[in-house]
Formats: sequence, structure tokens, C-alpha cells
Amino acid sequence: MAKINSINEILANVPADRAEPFKKLHEIIVKNLPKGFEAAISYGGLGYVVPHSLYPNGYHCKPIEPLPFAGIASQKHSINFYHMGLYLDPILFNWFVKEYPKYTNQKLDMGKSCIRFKKFSDIPYKLIGELMKKMTVKDWISAYESRLKK
Repeated sequence: MAKINSINEILANVPADRAEPFKKLHEIIVKNLPKGFEAAISYGGLGYVVPHSLYPNGYHCKPIEPLPFAGIASQKHSINFYHMGLYLDPILFNWFVKEYPKYTNQKLDMGKSCIRFKKFSDIPYKLIGELMKKMTVKDWISAYESRLKK
């Protein structure tokens, strides 16, 4: 697989049947991303990270990578949205699970931090936008570091 060098390259290579919802999801995330986070290539995919300029240590598993926070990927059968805050913050997780049915009729298909959207027309963009606003960079770094110390 060829190395991806830019966000635009990722967006340009999304399969045609999902290009529009994938780009819209990216735009919603960027529009609602709290100050300090930035869109970036993260582990070869499209991520939303705490840059090294704000968190020089980077990700503990691979310090050359900025601290990941969220991401999106086009998988074989779905568009996947990843949000690490949902995994680490039970209050945020419970809020999201409660709100989800208010925005879509689709059953929530979720792993620890991964939400899979198989029916692209039912992606709850507004809810994803609200979710992105709920955790600041400071909150994320604090939650992340509290888990490292355990």
C-alpha cells in the first residue's frame, strides 16, 4: 500500500459510493474541533490529534506520532468514526449512547471507541459535531495521562 502524504490525498481516495458522506463527516469534525486539536495523518489514516507543539511526548506507544483523539476511516463495509474520549470518559459515553437514537433510526454499532456506519445516509452528523465540542485538549490530555499512570 502506498504511503498517504496528505489529508487531501486521503479524501481523494475514498471510494466513490462513500466519498460524499466521508468528506461531510470530516468537515463536521473539523468545524467542531476544539481549539488545539488539528486534523492530521495519524497512523496512516485521517486523524484529529493533539500536535507535538502542544503535547511534545506524543502517543506513548509510538512517540513520533501526535497524541490521537479521534479519526475516521473507510473500511470494507462501513465508514468508521473513532473517538477516544468515549472510551475513557464514562459520562461522555453515556451521554452519547442516550443521544444517539434521537438523531438516527439506525441501531448503534459501537466498539470501545469505534462507531461503524453501514448506512451512510443515516450518519448523525449533528450529533458527531456536538460530541466533538464536549472535550477540550486540556480535558483529553488529562484523561489520557490519568490512564497512563495506572
